[in-house]
Amino acid sequence: MSFSFGIYPGGAVGGDRGIVEPVLADDPALISRALDELHGSRPGFLVRAYLPFRPPAGSGERLVPAEPERLLGTGTGTGTTRRLELVLGFRDPAGDVESWLAFVREAIDTYAERIALLQICEEPTVDAPFLDGATPNVLSALVRGVVAARDHVRDLGLADLAVGFNATPTLGPDLSFWHDLAAAAAKEAPEFHEALGYVGFDFFPDVFRPIPEPDLARAVELVLTDLRERVLPTAGIGPEVPVRIAENGWSTGAGRTEQRQAEVLETVLSTILGLRERLNITGYSHFCLRDADSGEGSERASNSLYYGFGLLRADYTPKPAFAVYRALMSR
Repeated sequence: MSFSFGIYPGGAVGGDRGIVEPVLADDPALISRALDELHGSRPGFLVRAYLPFRPPAGSGERLVPAEPERLLGTGTGTGTTRRLELVLGFRDPAGDVESWLAFVREAIDTYAERIALLQICEEPTVDAPFLDGATPNVLSALVRGVVAARDHVRDLGLADLAVGFNATPTLGPDLSFWHDLAAAAAKEAPEFHEALGYVGFDFFPDVFRPIPEPDLARAVELVLTDLRERVLPTAGIGPEVPVRIAENGWSTGAGRTEQRQAEVLETVLSTILGLRERLNITGYSHFCLRDADSGEGSERASNSLYYGFGLLRADYTPKPAFAVYRALMSR
């Protein structure tokens, strides 16, 4: 079974109140150098980028990282360029699905063969102001978007571009989103299941809900097994549809050490790799390359979990987790 790796390489991140801006602007040359060092001679490395559709006025949302095609340079010694894991976010307050479908096709036209994975919607399972779950008509945008994207990809002859969507953990018995997804597909997009190339999964163990260190690997296994065996079947998504870890990371900051970040990454990713055949997991993207702010004494970095997810500090110097991710990919 093939398994691909990737990373979101921007400094800006989504927080609980919108976009969290980095203390230092992105430097494409330094980012490209870090990406080359990170994946070395391993081919097929992915650059995750986020492109929102018609964001609310004043939200500050934009394509991040800016001009991601500048980061698709050649990995050291591979002769192979990196490709995009492109996320299209549905943020239109009017819920205009027809215009959204045109936007999806336009994005495919723009990036074409540079895309390896195309994610339709960003966390439609989360009903929060800055995520797609709060947008009107999001289920219609999801199911119709997957089918429209798959059809357009076929028309353009992009045979190795996979189309999917992403989700977050379902931690309780409420599976209403997944029942509603199945109903929306049956009503509006009967080809949805056949068009679906993968399901992305965003989860951040031991970040927003602390997990005792001895229980971390087991917790990761339980969440991923639950996704595969209980959650996805509710929407009619079977074991043949691959799962990809689309976002995962651990934030450093006040009381959260860089060494612990490296240990968590080692445990979580090793567990994922051990489950890849049983649960049909075909890839992993880390969130993210660089801290938004990692300066000592920074009030915002001390008081928020959103500033320290990077494998690099804000000034592009590596944390211990950078070497851990590189080693796990090499292994």
